[in-house]
Amino acid sequence: MIPVRGLEGRKVAVLGLGRSGLATARALEAGGAEPLLWDDSPEARAKAEGQGFTVTDLTRERAFEGVALLVTSPGIPHLYPAPNPVIARAMAAGVPVDNDIGLFFRSFATRDWDAFDQMPRVVCVTGSNGKSTTTALIHHILSEAGRPTQMAGNIGRGVLDLDPARDGEVVVLELSSYQTDLARALTPDVAVFTNLSPDHLDRHGGMGGYFAAKRRLFAEGGPDRAVIGVDEPEGLYLAGQLSVAPEDDRVIRISAGQKLERFGWSVFARKGFLAEWRKGRQMASIDLRAMPGLPGAHNHQNACAAYAACRTLGLAPRQIEAALASFAGLPHRSQTVGEKGGVRFVNDSKATNVDSAAKALQAFPKIRWIAGGLGKDGGIVALQPHLGSVVKAYLIGHSARDFALQIGATDHEICETMERAVARAAEEAQPGEVVLLAPAAASFDQYPNFEKRGEDFMEKVKALL
Repeated sequence: MIPVRGLEGRKVAVLGLGRSGLATARALEAGGAEPLLWDDSPEARAKAEGQGFTVTDLTRERAFEGVALLVTSPGIPHLYPAPNPVIARAMAAGVPVDNDIGLFFRSFATRDWDAFDQMPRVVCVTGSNGKSTTTALIHHILSEAGRPTQMAGNIGRGVLDLDPARDGEVVVLELSSYQTDLARALTPDVAVFTNLSPDHLDRHGGMGGYFAAKRRLFAEGGPDRAVIGVDEPEGLYLAGQLSVAPEDDRVIRISAGQKLERFGWSVFARKGFLAEWRKGRQMASIDLRAMPGLPGAHNHQNACAAYAACRTLGLAPRQIEAALASFAGLPHRSQTVGEKGGVRFVNDSKATNVDSAAKALQAFPKIRWIAGGLGKDGGIVALQPHLGSVVKAYLIGHSARDFALQIGATDHEICETMERAVARAAEEAQPGEVVLLAPAAASFDQYPNFEKRGEDFMEKVKALL
């Protein structure tokens, strides 16, 4: 646990009593603050009281008298489409609003660090797609190299649940736009921006607000090194804003297709090979085609980002290459479930939007595509240029018939359920083809989250295998 510092003896309101909210309450108590907890859910309040916390109705008049700070969970809107009433009440009373990420950065460093030979460092990863894989990959590389490391944030543990830092440790955090948008302190040593595509636009008032939330990770404290994906205009803009000249090697540009040889430091992948360039010279090359846990150009971009971050931490190219080869991938992200009769079954349930589904569809040459669920604004019309590898689509869920109208001449079948889609795809698949779950939609019509959807796919596939 990371005890929260600077709030000793003060009352701190905590809104949202999920994983991060309860971890925040424990960390506040450990630091000497008095947490006042609230959640709109009676079940969540009862759970907190069962753990010995004080529940205080933050919706009542004058609830914020004497309160020093409100800490809110990331899923609760604080601005768009409308502030949660409790947050609105706090802001009207002039009470600062923060989240657990902000508390982590103000509390992580302690006087104990004076005795360390090597200062702990924090690497933060944000972006629209690939940030979970990139975060896990950095953590895996560090672990394989024997460096002390912890992983948290939007993946794994809550940040305040981390153990106090050890000598030379690297903490790797995945941060969503919800987290970077509100945190009052953001001071990573290394910050990574993978890419940007439309997502969560209702929470940020449009694409500009979404990018602004991501950009705060680089603008608030200013990382020592910035790893920036430049395959989209926003990344190209951000890299230019952070560097003073093309040769400024504090910014490492990464790409999954462009040659980037003219900059101070760059890492890019082309035709399955990763290349590192510094000051006009190639420093290393890695064949990514043999990495089973990193299929497709989108995963090659993740590899470039993780490679660059680990190089800033002093790891050698061959150390990183060996760890890339042993990376198994994350569940529900280009995850190979099994193979039968020359047909491979791949679970990419995390492909919940058009951009991530497009990347998954470009990773394999012949695909039996399972797609559908609760469609997002705009549907999947934008996927039409990426359907050349799709032999047939098997459409499920609420948006199945809408999707059928949006995929042009691509052969398709309305299956409705996962069970029928898997059975039909497996029945028709030929050797050399891939049965791919890449829904391009949210899961909430049939499943509570994308993990449960992916687990259902895996269960159906394993029954066939």
